[in-house]
Amino acid sequence: MNQEQFELVKNGKGFIAALDQSGGSTPKALAQYGVPEDSYSNEDEMYDLIHEMRTRVMTAPAFNSESIIGAILFEQTMDRKIEGKYTPDYLWEEKGVAPFLKVDKGLADEEDGVQLMKPNPGLDDLLKRANERNVFGTKMRSVINKANAEGIKKVVEQQFEVADQILAAGLVPIIEPEVNIHSEDKAESEEILKKELVDHLNKLSEDKNVMLKLSIPTVDNFYKELIEHPRVVRVVALSGGYSRDEANLKLTANEGLIASFSRGLSEGLNANQSEEEFNTMIKESVKTIYLASIT
Repeated sequence: MNQEQFELVKNGKGFIAALDQSGGSTPKALAQYGVPEDSYSNEDEMYDLIHEMRTRVMTAPAFNSESIIGAILFEQTMDRKIEGKYTPDYLWEEKGVAPFLKVDKGLADEEDGVQLMKPNPGLDDLLKRANERNVFGTKMRSVINKANAEGIKKVVEQQFEVADQILAAGLVPIIEPEVNIHSEDKAESEEILKKELVDHLNKLSEDKNVMLKLSIPTVDNFYKELIEHPRVVRVVALSGGYSRDEANLKLTANEGLIASFSRGLSEGLNANQSEEEFNTMIKESVKTIYLASIT
């Protein structure tokens, strides 16, 4: 583990940029960027276009360690280059930003009110490649749609089981049990989730440290106990479908919680913008998310 990156992620001021749209979410991300589906005819062309978008974001002057402490990448982004360097090396060496990698293979069908992660038999090989590419940590997502105690328990058990595998590889896992912001019993789900998370965190040995990526809670400062837990490096928040302004406003009401926005970061960006227009928009987005993260 890179100790300098660990100190930055644990104590640095700023937020984590989520640039990890995968096969299922890429068409929507491109459409929001002004690139319709008829602009590409196959998956390879689609991934070329999303890499161009991500490259434009990461090379923007405002994308740097003054406001951003980490960036979550999709597997293909990790294996591609920016300005002649593999993306993780570019992020750290040129921008001072710690690289993370999305490692889950998507969501299973809903059962017991939740969606577990799909099986991932190739994870060990992926973690080996992540180490070869100088990645710092990982991220994996499950979804909670209903306040079903048994389902939420299964989500947390699976997340920590996979986290052990990631820790054994020398990487820092971001555990992401997202609570659907449109759930009718969101607050109740969060109560069950926090209890399960605390129980599992308390069982970790002192040499095992994880991160958490959570939906912004219904009750302000509800995750204070998690933020202060000795086994938690950092707790970050997903925008979860909120607009950037909504997410920023909710974030400012939660001390110690920082952003890890995807849609919130890319909101307003367009493929047809000039470099000046694009960089101005990125600068404003970064500034507002940064301020919400340090308030």
